[in-house]
Amino acid sequence: MSAVIAPSAVRGRFLDIQSLVEKSTDIHGQVRFIEDGLLITEQGKIKWFGPWEQGQQHLPAALHVEHYPEQLIIPGLIDCHIHFPQTEMVGAYGEQLLEWLNTYTFPTEMQFKDKDYADQIAAFFVHELLKNGTTTALVFCTVHPQSVDALFEAAERHHMRLIAGKVLMDRHAPDELCDTAESAYADSKALIEKWHGKGRHLYAITPRFAPTSTAEQLAKAGQLKAEYPDVYVHTHLSENKNEIAWVKSLFPDHENYLDVYHQHGLTGQRSVFAHCVHLEDKEWQCLHETHSAIAYCPSSNLFLGSGLFPLKKTWEKHVKVGLGTDIGAGTAFCQLNTLDQAYKVQQLQGESLSAFEALYHATLGAAQALDLDDKLGNFNVGKEADFVVLDLQATALQRLRQQRAQNIEDALFALMIMGDDRNIQSTYVYGQKAYEQKNAQSSSNQAH
Repeated sequence: MSAVIAPSAVRGRFLDIQSLVEKSTDIHGQVRFIEDGLLITEQGKIKWFGPWEQGQQHLPAALHVEHYPEQLIIPGLIDCHIHFPQTEMVGAYGEQLLEWLNTYTFPTEMQFKDKDYADQIAAFFVHELLKNGTTTALVFCTVHPQSVDALFEAAERHHMRLIAGKVLMDRHAPDELCDTAESAYADSKALIEKWHGKGRHLYAITPRFAPTSTAEQLAKAGQLKAEYPDVYVHTHLSENKNEIAWVKSLFPDHENYLDVYHQHGLTGQRSVFAHCVHLEDKEWQCLHETHSAIAYCPSSNLFLGSGLFPLKKTWEKHVKVGLGTDIGAGTAFCQLNTLDQAYKVQQLQGESLSAFEALYHATLGAAQALDLDDKLGNFNVGKEADFVVLDLQATALQRLRQQRAQNIEDALFALMIMGDDRNIQSTYVYGQKAYEQKNAQSSSNQAH
């Protein structure tokens, strides 16, 4: 990135997860909470982090310190599965997955052949991410290459780290949204060359899901992955029981749904499969052995009636998992809302999702799922300085509840259940304030 990024310094209450590998780990032992901390950035990365008393000596002369004494500062939230072209169709009524695609999704995505239109929605989408505290996302575009250009151009204005790609779809969709095996390969290759690794942008090979790609197209996707091994693969897997039955009828020679992707070279370290609600044991094993990851999308799974994701199995089967909003089947951009839904999904299965495990899935765990934990996910020195300032008392009810909070874990849990975009006071991307709530209380000030 050629732009010069100014240094910055932020003081306040910091909370992050340092490491969490197994559910059997003492989660509390992996949590870092600093009541009065300081974070200093240089060229968009964390140069120093620790207690304020120790950090003052590391401050460059005359550097302004933004102080948030009452708020809580956490790493930037990471969305492992979201569709930017579906922003305008959130809350579309009355269908399950396959009918929902035909009734709502495909007609909406046709509009993105118009670059100006794609630019407008991309700008709105990026603003919504920042407004909701999301600093990194793995994003579906449409079949149109210009939709990818629009999104990366919008993110570039904020030095934002996004992973995105053009949808591959050569059957079982309207003609206006279909490419071919060859054109999908050529367009994706050109987009990889244009965007992958440029600034903070990363590219994802993006077959929508197995039913909308022929075996020939999936083979070309696998060829791309072999040619560009550091790019991502982003698709859907085992979201809906009718979808699974359809895949088995279309690919009768494959052992299961995941095997369709696996045999075409599309599993691996940077392969992320959204949903995975109804996996077979052999699919869990394949995900583990190939170091593939799952994007867990509870809001979407509930809205479309897809089922209850067995989060506990990701620990038992040692499979990486991160949180996804799945806009627009998901119903909110804010990962706090998504964690609220995740908690309820686990309750319905006799499990409880703790506040600290939830924070892990939305930050460091999501970074691990995206193979970015060397760059994102907590406040370790050297990582990219993406973080969120949370107002824990954005409403009267929250204020009353937070007065009863017994400790930081209880305060975080209450925020997770009751929170939304009103709690996002500021969002910092690459050390710079990229969003500030207009009506936020002026409770930040200069500390130095």
